[in-house]
Parts: sequence; C-alpha cells; structure tokens
Amino acid sequence: MQQILDVIMEAEKAPDHAEQLRKLSGVTIPTTYEGVVVRAEESTMFDGLSTAEKDPRKALHVQEVPTPEVGPGEALIAVMASAINYNTVWTSIFEPMSTFGFLKRYGKVSELTARHDLPYHVVGSDAAGVVLKVGAGVTRWKAGDQIVAHCLSVELEEAAGHDDTMLDPQQRIWGFETNFGGLAQLALVKANQLMPKPAHLTWEEAASPGLVNSTAYRQLVSHHGANMKQGDVVLIWGASGGLGSYATQMALNGGAIPVCVVSSPDKAELCHRMGAELVIDRAAEGYKFWADKHTQDPSEWKRFGARIRELTGGEDPDIVFEHPGRETFGASVFVAKRGGTIVTCASTSGYEHQYDNRYLWMSLKRIIGSHFANYREAWEANRLIDLGRIHPTLSKTFPMDQTGQAAYDVHRNAHQGKVGVLCLAPATGLGVRDQEKRSQLLNSITRFSGV
Repeated sequence: MQQILDVIMEAEKAPDHAEQLRKLSGVTIPTTYEGVVVRAEESTMFDGLSTAEKDPRKALHVQEVPTPEVGPGEALIAVMASAINYNTVWTSIFEPMSTFGFLKRYGKVSELTARHDLPYHVVGSDAAGVVLKVGAGVTRWKAGDQIVAHCLSVELEEAAGHDDTMLDPQQRIWGFETNFGGLAQLALVKANQLMPKPAHLTWEEAASPGLVNSTAYRQLVSHHGANMKQGDVVLIWGASGGLGSYATQMALNGGAIPVCVVSSPDKAELCHRMGAELVIDRAAEGYKFWADKHTQDPSEWKRFGARIRELTGGEDPDIVFEHPGRETFGASVFVAKRGGTIVTCASTSGYEHQYDNRYLWMSLKRIIGSHFANYREAWEANRLIDLGRIHPTLSKTFPMDQTGQAAYDVHRNAHQGKVGVLCLAPATGLGVRDQEKRSQLLNSITRFSGV
C-alpha cells in the first residue's frame, strides 16, 4: 500500500503529474487493505434500542480485508478520500434492516457477484482517487486516471434498465447494497461508475458531492424528477445539509426561487452564503407538525404555509424537495401549490408517511419517488461541479479511523453540509491540479469549511 501512496504523492507536485501516475500500472496490488466495515455477527447488537440510542461508533470498525479480484467491466481504485452519507448511518445501526441481506441476494446473481456475500461489509458510497487496475473489456479508463466514483451499480442485462438505468431490476447502490465500498484504502467498482475528478478540487472536496449531488440533480432538475424550471418556488427541507445544500445550489443555478428550511441560525446563515434569500428557521419559529406520536396538527401546516406565502409574496411552492419523511411529509403535501410536485428521495425521520389525501387529489398534486440518479444524470451533475456552477459543501474531514465518529455526527445531525473522510490521503488539501481555477472559486468552494 505504501508503494501506491508513494507514487501518488510523488506525482502531487510534479508538473507532469498525469504521466507520473501512469507508474501505478506497474505497482503490485496488495493482497489486503484496510476498510471500514460492519460485521454480520454484530447485526443484532442494537436490538431493543430506539433509533436515537443506536451508536454508529460501536458498529463501524477499521479492519484488514482481502483485496477482491477485478472482474470483467470492473476497476480497482486507490481511494484518497470518501464521505459520509446517510446510507452509511443506516448500515451502521442496521436500520431499517441489516445490509447483509442485500449482500446475500446480490451474491446469488452470478459467480462474479458471489464475492460480495461476506461476513463483513466494506461500506461507503462516495470516493475520489486513482485507478489502479481495470478488468477485461474496459477501454475508457486505465491505471493512473484521477477519478470520482458515483454509486450506481447496475447489471444492465435486462431491457428495463436501458431507458433509465435506475429501473434496472438489478439496480443497487454501491457500498450499501454491494460490498467493497469507498470508505477504505481500495475500492472495487464497475468501470461505468467512474467519472473524471474535477481538477480544481482537493481529494476530500471531490469525494463529497457524488451521491448527494447526483441525487439532488435527478430529484429537482431531471425529467425523471420534478423537472424544475426558471421561476419555480422550491421548498427545500434541510437546506444546509448534505443533500439540501446541493438542492439549494441547483435551484439558484437553475433560476428557481428556493425557500430554505433549516433548524438553527447558523444553518440559516449558510443558506444566505449560498445566495438564498428566503429562509425559515423552523426551530426558532416553533413549528411542531405532530401534536403527539400518532397525531399531526394541521393548524401547524397552515401556519407554515402562511409563512411561505409571506416570504414569496403570496406564492405556494411549485416543488417540495422532500427527504425527512414522516416528520414533515404531511406538511409538504399540504403546502405544495395546486398542481405542484412533492418529490421524495428518503425518510430520515421515519419511513411511514402520513398525509391528508384530500389536499393531494383535490388539488391535483403529484408525489414522485426519486432514488439516486442514472448514469447520464450522474455525469451531468458531476459536470456542474467541474464547471464550478455547483460547489462542494464539505464542512469537516475525519481520518479513516474516526469514521464511526463522523457517522455519529451525521446520525445526530451535528454537522453541516457533507462530512469527509481521508482514506489513503495523508492530509487534507492534496490533489488540486488546476490552481488558477481554484483561486477564482475559492470562496464558494470553502464556504462550509469549519462550520
């Protein structure tokens, strides 16, 4: 592993860094590597505890694991940095189910996928790094290429996936429903998960947008999602968080009018820094959409809707960007305008949603389910990062041996934007290839840093 890192670090300051990285084609691939794992033997460790009581730090371990063989159409990458997504939190607390069920089912697909069915699960659905080796049939990528990886893993052997790869019956999220994920020194991906690393970003910055940026793109911009247009009023829950911070930028970049919902003055300030003008601090204004565990309070929906119209000059949201789920969904359906769209991609506060269907059917509203992004959407979202139209929202970076703490912070919502993890990278700030472009965009790139 040290030989791999030495080549990458020698290329760091070399003017011909791309050529220097080609030396990785001659490096011996180590037989083992360190990865962040959950263990099948511990999958019942939190039984009987509430979600809030479950601690990712107890379930996430850094351990040495065997390096998988690289199969046809695959690539092995040296991971310089990764990031925490909520699916890693779910994996670490074994909710809503243990991911070992996913690995077992995937292992039955073919002899190649059988490698994923193991008593440990290397987690993580983001990565920035360098290609080490490619399998048979891979022509676009070669050893030394600097890449980021998106998390769509799909077999594409059935017709259903060829119009929209998210509809493939064997669609999975890498590092969550497959093994050998990105929170590790090495990672195994399908070669069509690879995209060019934006040259003006550090490794940890480049690793942080992947999952959430692509998810927000499909959810808001794509015709598979809300198909946002200029002038749309877009209500964004958790607008300074890992997902919402990209939705906020995309709304602004696309000429829409974001109404950002946050839970503290600090988070409101971050939204203003991104350029948003309309912000609701739901904690300060005391919204309580549930009177108790079983009963929602429609009067609070109405108060919330009135506040939105006060900010927008009387307009209701054309689009509601949903991901908290149970806690907010009733309010989301209520406040969307007549003919409006509620687009949902997650349920971090609970999967069983309740809403008053009269406000949906009688006002001709739509609910759209949205999950990650297809290949084209992921590339388009990454292009926006590369162009400097959308920026990373990285607030803090942990070393790999503190991944449990990083996931704990996300579980407790004690973070802003995205939380990064250094894997092979020995320090933050490495990997920048285009300093001139970076200097022009620095204030936007670093506006979440240290918050």
